[in-house]
Amino acid sequence: MGQPTAPLNLQTISILGCGWYGIELARELVAKGYTVKGSSTTVQKLQLLAEQQIQPFLVNFEKDKESYDPLFFKTELLFVCIPPKRSEGQQSDYLHKIQRICTAAQLHKISNLIFISSTAVYGDHNEEVTELTVPNPETASGKAILDAENLLSTHPGFNCTILRFGGLVGPGRHPGRFFAGKTDIPNGLAPVNLIHLTDCIGISIHLVQHEITNIIINACSPDHPAKQDFYVAAALNAKLPPPVFKNELLKWKLITGIQAPLLNYTYQVSNWASWFQQNNNL
Repeated sequence: MGQPTAPLNLQTISILGCGWYGIELARELVAKGYTVKGSSTTVQKLQLLAEQQIQPFLVNFEKDKESYDPLFFKTELLFVCIPPKRSEGQQSDYLHKIQRICTAAQLHKISNLIFISSTAVYGDHNEEVTELTVPNPETASGKAILDAENLLSTHPGFNCTILRFGGLVGPGRHPGRFFAGKTDIPNGLAPVNLIHLTDCIGISIHLVQHEITNIIINACSPDHPAKQDFYVAAALNAKLPPPVFKNELLKWKLITGIQAPLLNYTYQVSNWASWFQQNNNL
């Protein structure tokens, strides 16, 4: 990928996949005056989108189910926010979806795309990683996401930014629930690599407002406490039984982002201990 490019003269933004992150992003963009089109694969969710002043579209890129309104792709910027399903047998289906999205984006002359990826593309190889680190995923989903990244970032039809989120924390995803009450949990000294929804949205809005594209960004809080310290504090914050970890360091990674400081983005959640003190519910 080359250097950031601008400006894009953004007015209309389409969000493919209005899930936990996508719908919150859409709300924020609407609040900031953008025309926002949002997609879902279920008819039931279209009314919810419309109620949020998000133009609703039924869009599906699954094999043998592909259907969409071309008007959804009439936009200056397309966010692709569809993670692969967890079942290993469906990873090939995920790449098929991305391939079909590429085809639709090129057909309808999309010039700028932001792909919501994951730091799972790095794997745990006992090292600090930055955007300059060559990805080396270990899981099936990490490999599927990297394949999607490669397909999108090398496509000649549009500029593409890759936004790699760390583990997601926020409303409905309080980390105190992840290990509450469990014992003998391995790898207690490994650093956590997490990001709060507030910063997921913050970085995304920053990219839109500054009309930046064609880069890779690791989006992860700069604070990396040990798992045992973080998840015990999280459980206590949620008033749940604290977990017990083994005091050991096995496989790990530490996600560092060099792009966010260069783009003048400051994390709103940059100290998890302070955040727990200030918030009874993430």
